[in-house]
Amino acid sequence: MGGVALAPLLGGGLLGGGLLSRPAAAQDLRYFRIGTGTTSGTYFPIGGLIANAISNPPGSRPCDKGGSCGIPGLIVVAQASNGSVDNVEMLRAGTVEAGFAQADVAYWAYSGTGSFTSKRPFTELRSLGMLYAEAIQIVVRSDGFIDRMADLKGRSISLGEEGSGTLVEARLILDAYGLSESTITPLYLKPGTAADRLAKGELDGFFMVGGYPVAAVSDVAARVPIRLVPLDGEPADRLLRSQRFYIEQEIPANAYPGSATTPTLSLGAELLTRADRDPDLIYGVVRALWHENTRRVLADGHPQGRNFDPARAVANVSVPLHPGAERFYREAGLLGSAANEPARSPSNATDIPPTAGDKAANGAANGAPPAEKNTSGKSTEDKPPR
Repeated sequence: MGGVALAPLLGGGLLGGGLLSRPAAAQDLRYFRIGTGTTSGTYFPIGGLIANAISNPPGSRPCDKGGSCGIPGLIVVAQASNGSVDNVEMLRAGTVEAGFAQADVAYWAYSGTGSFTSKRPFTELRSLGMLYAEAIQIVVRSDGFIDRMADLKGRSISLGEEGSGTLVEARLILDAYGLSESTITPLYLKPGTAADRLAKGELDGFFMVGGYPVAAVSDVAARVPIRLVPLDGEPADRLLRSQRFYIEQEIPANAYPGSATTPTLSLGAELLTRADRDPDLIYGVVRALWHENTRRVLADGHPQGRNFDPARAVANVSVPLHPGAERFYREAGLLGSAANEPARSPSNATDIPPTAGDKAANGAANGAPPAEKNTSGKSTEDKPPR
């Protein structure tokens, strides 16, 4: 299936013990596919870690003895894909049980707007929660004389492959900075291919959306000196006003070898499913996802794993929560006692300061996403990418 199913190694509990204690018989086996992204991005390794956490094949040690704290009999596969748009379409077709997507892509698919204007609104799309923020990264060689967005004009730039969220964001960013696919030489490459061509001098730069450090960017940075192009100034401010899922972020120095501190924009990475998935199954998946040992494995397995926080998982969701996920977050004290009540921080998380991502909270956790806000006070629509 183009992905991996990792053997579970987990124990302990975030909000109680293991999900179930009975061993799974062979006939109880169920498979759960998660659409992720390219193997050189962030979704795929994060998806593999999550698959590890919520799988519980027959013969696994019980949760309280250092074994799996997932659902007995569940085998989870992290399936490689082209990324956000591809994952949404696989969910629409029912060929995966869950998938990662950028928040704006999920909202556009749900509402039939933006890059999904020509498609039927995917109103069956549901969220399991927000996981972490993904940074928009424009990667160039340090010796390539590209210091700012205007310098991309006339250059060969990979915008990401068809079906990727990177391509969606690249088009928005280009438009905001007065550029387009006609003012550059666009290519539509996988991150690994783009990184290799940049290192060989066959490409001037490439867009990548992911939680840093992204494997493809780390790979090219280990071969040649690189620079990240800043996203700042009035165009970035305008995007923050018009695209409600965008967050102001700074990529720290040495996020990649030799890279400088770089201002950019980011947006949430969300785990999605369909409304018709079994609520008990989704409840178990979400509970295993936020298990304290799962979080420890995520933090040890990938730098972005340290940013997983259940206290912020529902604040920024772009589509309604799945009933199974809603049940978990309500029991955990992260939601009100009834559907459509506003999300609140749990008692043990009141000392966590709000992040930039928390500013994007929109009340969509248990109902349709609200109308767009802007400085004029009038409702606007997301501008679809060209």
